[in-house]
Amino acid sequence: MPQVKIYQEDDIPSPMRRLWLSFSANPFALAGLWAIVFLLLLTMLGPWFAPFSPEAQNPKALLLPPSWDPAGTVEHFLGTDDLGRDIFSRLLHGVHLTFGMSLAVVVTALLIGFLIGSISGMMKGIKSSILGHLLDALLSIPSLLMAILVVAVMGPGLDNVFWAVGIALTPQFVRAIHQAIHEELQKEYVTAARLDGASSIQIFWFVIMPNVWEVVIIQTTLAISTAILDIAALGFLNLGAQAPSPEWGAMVFQGLDNLLTAPWTVTIPGVAILFTVLAVNLVGDGLRSALAPIKN
Repeated sequence: MPQVKIYQEDDIPSPMRRLWLSFSANPFALAGLWAIVFLLLLTMLGPWFAPFSPEAQNPKALLLPPSWDPAGTVEHFLGTDDLGRDIFSRLLHGVHLTFGMSLAVVVTALLIGFLIGSISGMMKGIKSSILGHLLDALLSIPSLLMAILVVAVMGPGLDNVFWAVGIALTPQFVRAIHQAIHEELQKEYVTAARLDGASSIQIFWFVIMPNVWEVVIIQTTLAISTAILDIAALGFLNLGAQAPSPEWGAMVFQGLDNLLTAPWTVTIPGVAILFTVLAVNLVGDGLRSALAPIKN
């Protein structure tokens, strides 16, 4: 007679463990996670490992190619720009301006968007309808274009870029959370909770929010990659970080004049932006795939 295995309660993995097991089974998502951990370490410790100051100029080392080129030197591993500044050092100093700032912008937009989206999502009637149409109108404008409009009013500079990109991303969080909560309110389990005497706050925190976290996590990963591209794009358009800032988008802009004679001044910071966005997107795709079976 076949034996039936009985699982003890302690043997059943928690939702967080099931999420990790499903996420770690995806090698691309895991590689993206380790890349983000590496970038976070560089954000905090990068300047300590930089061999030179990001603004230090060396007239004797103008436009040196990377070290793997026969004309390159080990001292300047990734070469130098037209002012003799070490590109490797500028990349390390620029991590916190491109990647670190994008994280700070997204956290700020998430907090504001979560507050507004939660309050509006719990509303009903004409107020909710008006807000929904207003958000649709705002989201019809690309985030980069909205950021450019805000910077045009506030003026260029990293401080203004922070608020410009934050203002551009906040409606996305408001819309995603508003829509998710509004859909959950139509479910039968919410009606059952109301019949049991649960208050609106209890329904929000203990009934609706456990089913909305997936939307928040996915929207956050999408927003991080968007923030990186927007910050870099504003720097490239000379509307964000100003020279001699080592922000990666600004580095690409500063190297355009030497694109034909010294292509590494453009391609190296461009590859850094590509690598960062790719890592974030890999983690986002992995989280979406891992969260789907848990929700179901």
